Amino acid sequence: MKHLFKPETVKRFWSLLILLLVVKIAWFLVALIWLPTIGVEHSEDKGAKALYYRVKLGPNEAPAPTTTKKPAQSVGNIRDIKLLAIYNASDVTVVTVEHKRKTKVLAKGESINGFTLEGAGSNYATFSKNGKSYQINLIVSKKGEGSIREVKHSATTSPSATKAEGEVVDAGDHKIVDRSLVDHFSTNIDDVYKNIGIKEIKKGKDLDGFSISFIRKGSPFAELGLKRGDVIKTINGQKIDSHKAAFDVYKNISNMENLTLVIQRGKEEMELEYEVN
Repeated sequence: MKHLFKPETVKRFWSLLILLLVVKIAWFLVALIWLPTIGVEHSEDKGAKALYYRVKLGPNEAPAPTTTKKPAQSVGNIRDIKLLAIYNASDVTVVTVEHKRKTKVLAKGESINGFTLEGAGSNYATFSKNGKSYQINLIVSKKGEGSIREVKHSATTSPSATKAEGEVVDAGDHKIVDRSLVDHFSTNIDDVYKNIGIKEIKKGKDLDGFSISFIRKGSPFAELGLKRGDVIKTINGQKIDSHKAAFDVYKNISNMENLTLVIQRGKEEMELEYEVN
């Protein structure tokens, strides 16, 4: 009988099968001893925290700054300003205004509530803002609000003032001034500037006082004994070295019964006494 397979072929097949079996057993033993039971050997850090990296954009690049919104500023209203008093000269303009229940003295060029003082007349002051001009009248209504209107830049004429009446009497060591004169000049500032001139005295850029630049001959101011060139040092003990100090005296002069002026005339300091009667 003829065999289907050669004995040598069968022998080689069984040898290969036994070799594969040995390799399989060897691999099983290696896996059992050295390799993990499931999957690929790895370690887990269950308690690890997430990592955060700071990214640098570039050597010259800085992080974008955080912007905060600023509260919107309220727009100032000219009607919030009340004109209380005026001191106006050819070269000096000072007014007293009230804003948010606070009184403030302003010189020409200074601002309040966004409005800049440009000038004043005998009974009004002119302010400007954003190219527009506004006029506030000194006359106060029953509600306590000044009359306000927008005006164009044009020349205005002030109402005609009444003539000053009264006299100044020399009583020897002092002079007696008729109260009607004081009342007239305290309410007609334009007449003051027609009869007497006041000039600033400065030390460097700072205001140091005021001097008399001229006095009209025959005027009540000439009868007070004042002369051109006199430097006004104090009035009733108040040092006159600022516009506010001078203006405070002027606006209260109608309530005064006595006036004491200390002046510097040349190298001599003099004291002038006045009684308002």
